[in-house]
Amino acid sequence: MNYRRLQKIVMILTCVLLIAGCTSTAQNKSEEKRTVKIMFWDDKSFNYQYGDLFSAKYPNTEVEIVSTSSLYEINDNEEFDYSEALNKFIEKEQPDVLLLNPSDIKNLGAGGKLTELQPLIDRDKYDMTTYSQGIVESIKEMGEGKLFALSPKFSINGILYNADLFKKYGVELPHDGMTWQEIFDLASQFPTDGDAKERIYGFGIQSGTNISDLATRIASSQGLTFYNDKTKQITINTDSWKNVYKQSLDAISSKAIYVREGDGFQGDNMEDYYASQAFLMGRAAMTIDSTFMLSNIKDAAKNMKDFKEFEIGIVAGPVDPSEPTKTTGAHLNELFAIRSGATNVDAAWDFIKFVNGEEFAKVSSKTVDNGLSARLGFSKEYDGVALEPLYKLQPKIKLDDSLGGSIPAEFFEKYNMILERETKLLEENKKTVAEALNAIQTEAQAALDQAFKDQEAEKAQKDKK
Repeated sequence: MNYRRLQKIVMILTCVLLIAGCTSTAQNKSEEKRTVKIMFWDDKSFNYQYGDLFSAKYPNTEVEIVSTSSLYEINDNEEFDYSEALNKFIEKEQPDVLLLNPSDIKNLGAGGKLTELQPLIDRDKYDMTTYSQGIVESIKEMGEGKLFALSPKFSINGILYNADLFKKYGVELPHDGMTWQEIFDLASQFPTDGDAKERIYGFGIQSGTNISDLATRIASSQGLTFYNDKTKQITINTDSWKNVYKQSLDAISSKAIYVREGDGFQGDNMEDYYASQAFLMGRAAMTIDSTFMLSNIKDAAKNMKDFKEFEIGIVAGPVDPSEPTKTTGAHLNELFAIRSGATNVDAAWDFIKFVNGEEFAKVSSKTVDNGLSARLGFSKEYDGVALEPLYKLQPKIKLDDSLGGSIPAEFFEKYNMILERETKLLEENKKTVAEALNAIQTEAQAALDQAFKDQEAEKAQKDKK
C-alpha cells in the first residue's frame, strides 16, 4: 500500500470519527436519496480532495462530477474565449456546484448566474466565526458586496528566512509587515563577496531574478499594471513604475540579491533543481514564497545526500506601504459557488458547508499540498515551522482578468523582446530608468496597435469565408 493511499484512508477514518454521533440537520437531510452535480477537474482528484470525506458524512448523496476538461475543447478555426466557453459549459452541463476563479465570481455574479450564500448561512446559522474574515471580504469584493462563494483553502506568500544565517552574521530578524524596501535594506546587511555560485545572498527568489522580474513583483504588490484594458494603452511610463524600476535596479546593483545566470533551470535531475535554489540550499537569508517552498525543502532533505538543514522562520509580507494590513500575494485555490437555478440547492449548499467547515479543516490541514485552511487555527505549523504569521495580513485577492484574453497573443513575444533589451541597457548603465521606460512604452504601444490591427484583419478574413 503506497503512502498517499494510506494517508487518504487515515483522513477518511479520521473524518468518520469526527462526525460520528452527530445528529445535525445536515445528517437528517442525508437520509434522503439525492444527487448533486459538481464541476471539478476530474473524478479522481475530486474524490481524493473532497469526495470520499463528503460521502462519509452524506452517504445518501450521490455526487456526479462534471469534468472541466470539455471547457477547453475548441475547433481549429476558433480562438479560445474562456468567459464564453465557461458560459456555454454551465448552460450545457447545468452543474449545481461551480468551481470558479475570482474573475468568474465577478462576471457570473453580475449576470445573476450565482446564488447568494449569506441567506443560506443565516438560515442554517452556519458558523463563520473561525473562517478568515479577510477572505470573506475579498470574495465579497469580487461579488460587488455579495458573498457568492467560499474557498476551503488559500495559498499566500510570506517572507521566509534562514534564522541560522541571521544569527551567524548578527543581523536583526525580519518582522511582520515589511515592505520591499525594508527587505532590500535588511538584505544589504549580509556579505556580498565570494564566488557567485557559493556565496551568501541577503535575498533570493526560487527562480532567480533580474531587474524586470523584480520590478514586476514589486509592482504587483502595489496593484500596478503595465496595460489599461479599457483604453488599450500601455501604462508603464509613469512615476509609479519609474520608482519601482529604480528600486529594483538599486537592489540588484547592491549585489545582495541572488541573480541566476542563464534562462531558467538548466539541470538534468532533481539534485540540480534543488541546487539551483539559493534559499533552499541555505545560501540566501530571505525569500518570498508560499508553503510550497517548505514542502520543497522537506523533499530536498530526504533526497539530497549532503543537504544541510537550517532553522526556518516566516513573517507576514511584503506589503504595499499604502496598505500595510493587506497582501496581494494571496490566491484562492478553489472557489465553490452555487449556480442560480440549481436543481438541488440544499445538496449543493451541504457540500460547500462541509468542505468549508471545521470538521473538514481538522482533517485537510494535516497537509499544505493544496494551501492553507481558510479556517483559522487549523494550519498552525508544517514540519516544525509556525504558519500563524501567514494569517496576519488580509488577503487582497486580484481578479484574475487574464490579459491573454484581451491582448493578441502575438504581442507578448515582441513585448518580451523589448523588455529584455531595455533591461539589459539598464543593467549596463547605458540608459536611465526614465529613458528605458519611455522606449518600452513607445515601442510596446506600436506593437500592440499593430497586433490589434492584425487581429481585426484576420477576423474579417474568417468572416468572409
